[in-house]
Amino acid sequence: MKQYKLLTQKDKWFSGKLDPERLGEEINAYAIEGWVVKCAFTAEISGKIGHTKEEVIIILEREV
Repeated sequence: MKQYKLLTQKDKWFSGKLDPERLGEEINAYAIEGWVVKCAFTAEISGKIGHTKEEVIIILEREV
């Protein structure tokens, strides 16, 4: 059986903004727990008053 986890810049590690160095630290911390990056992509997220923004989404996977 597999387990999945999503990371975005809304995650507590990032405080709302994507920092590549911090992202590497977080992925390495999850790797110690057996997580691997399954895929990563950007998505357009609807915001206030019709504005959209791009958000990075990373999917992690591990065997349980």
